[in-house]
Amino acid sequence: MSRIFNIIAKYFVRGLIFLVPVAATVYVIIQTFIYIDGIIPVDIPGLGLLTLLVTITLFGVLASTVLAQPFIFWGNQLLNSAPLVKTIYTSVKDLITAFVGTEKRFDQPVLVRMYENATVQKLGFMTSNDLSDLGIMKGQVAVYLPHSYAFSGNLFIVPAENITLIDAPASEIMKFIVSGGVSKIGESQE
Repeated sequence: MSRIFNIIAKYFVRGLIFLVPVAATVYVIIQTFIYIDGIIPVDIPGLGLLTLLVTITLFGVLASTVLAQPFIFWGNQLLNSAPLVKTIYTSVKDLITAFVGTEKRFDQPVLVRMYENATVQKLGFMTSNDLSDLGIMKGQVAVYLPHSYAFSGNLFIVPAENITLIDAPASEIMKFIVSGGVSKIGESQE
């Protein structure tokens, strides 16, 4: 009887391992779709999302023209002049451009020793190797260390000699960190 229970339990766990990630992914995609589609209230499912995507793309095209540059400059000046608005605006803008802009900042994965003779090391991303504008002496670098199972992390300033560059795609390293080291680097997920 216990053998049958063990077999059933084994298949149940396998089912969980297969279904939970699929269900969670589908759920997040559907909820994101519903949320984005609800931003523009129309009765045709998907039309709100399509309208939003087309609008964002058209703004991208418009912002790339020479005629829009003075307005973009003026808008940036206005947003950068208000103290609280400036903090929010520049933080969000820098975060977006760090992931998808032309000046990507999370593109150099590194292994970090937090202090000299450390035996424990952390994976992260070198975000700046010149901190002179902050008055930080040469030889120090900024390293962002994401948290596992979260979309947050910490920024540390460490000596450059404590950094080992990693020759792997940044997206694979980010996936490895966020998964808590469970995801395999360079292997497709089954």
